[in-house]
Amino acid sequence: MERKYSTLLIPLFAVPIVLAACGTGGTTSVPSSDENSESGINGDMVTIDFFNQKPEITTQLEELADMYSEETGGNTEVTITTVGSGEGSAGLQARFASGNEPALMMLGGLPEIERYSDSLLDVTELEMTDTIIDGMLEGGTIEGTPLGVPLNIEGFGWMYNKEIFEAAGVDPDSIQSYDDFVAAVETLDSQKEELGIEEVFAFSGGENYIVNQFSANFTSPEFNESIIESYEAQELEWEYGDQMKKYTDLFNQYNVQPILTVDYSRSVEELFVNDQVAMVHQGIWIVPTLNEIDPAFAQEKLGMLPVYGENDTEGKIIAGAPFYVGINKNLDEAVVEEAKNFLDWMYTSEEGKKMITGDLAFVPAQEGYDPADISDPVSSDLYQSLLDGETGAMTHKQYPDGWFQQVLYPEFQKYLNGDQTWEEFEENTARAFTEMR
Repeated sequence: MERKYSTLLIPLFAVPIVLAACGTGGTTSVPSSDENSESGINGDMVTIDFFNQKPEITTQLEELADMYSEETGGNTEVTITTVGSGEGSAGLQARFASGNEPALMMLGGLPEIERYSDSLLDVTELEMTDTIIDGMLEGGTIEGTPLGVPLNIEGFGWMYNKEIFEAAGVDPDSIQSYDDFVAAVETLDSQKEELGIEEVFAFSGGENYIVNQFSANFTSPEFNESIIESYEAQELEWEYGDQMKKYTDLFNQYNVQPILTVDYSRSVEELFVNDQVAMVHQGIWIVPTLNEIDPAFAQEKLGMLPVYGENDTEGKIIAGAPFYVGINKNLDEAVVEEAKNFLDWMYTSEEGKKMITGDLAFVPAQEGYDPADISDPVSSDLYQSLLDGETGAMTHKQYPDGWFQQVLYPEFQKYLNGDQTWEEFEENTARAFTEMR
């Protein structure tokens, strides 16, 4: 039977129906009047609701849920509720506002973790916490207390198709500056017909979270590659805004158009994986998607170039934990304990660790992995770069709450569409940054 899972696109319903992540794909409807609904206890069964903000790994999380249910002899059920496409934060707020709180929740950045800090368990109680790479708990820590464990490590930059670059005579290793990158783009564009590509880029101008991630290439150096400094910043001066403008003008010129209609599905699942564009601004989270469509792509074709965000000669990959997983300490004690057990099992058991580097295609946020065991060459290189301290910080996760959705993205859209100048973009976004902080 086909597997089912819940995908809440927008938080319209105070009490969603949760579809259980079970082997038969069966549906469990939980009445809102039951105080043990969603994450709770039904007879001897403990139900753990996992609020997921990454739609691309829903199937893999369901598999983990199945495996854990078998591990516990069927006494624990882990349900996966997925809200993605930039709506996850609002969806989680709706869950808490309705009293329908999950036991486990993905939290993006310190502003979101702080919002739920009164409900979150100190994760030093977990066994897996001792295995986390030094410094990786920083993004989940409020006032010295770690309230979330890193889901995984992600990195992003210009993901490129090695075969297309080779066919165009472009050596990725020769790209050592912004000017080299521009020359590569122009070479690719001049051979579009011979290469069989539609355009050089498929930047997803139609999705706010892609624009948010892109901005981190230029705000990370302003905030000294520090999550804490970016979280505490009262102002954004766009110190490296000129670099961001150069990149924006470049990809907009050579992008699939209309750029504001290009979303993840079209960019990655339609164009990139089918060799119709040479580059997308994405990260290693696209590997599971690529694996489902073309298992050979990530292994043989995928590469990642840094962005020269600070100046024309110093490029970095932005890397860190995109989400932290928190445990709701305010639920029934049995639910809290089982939520802890599930996370420890996910990250420390042999079965869980195989899923981490296997079907989930994660770069682990934990020490003890051999880079050669990471699922694909790009992810393996990223893991080593992180261990070596050669990456920039995910500052985009620390912006004022709601700023990228309500201000950064619409103002960036206006610039892409030619409706305002770059100076107006910087002025409007900087002013709102301070006001919303």
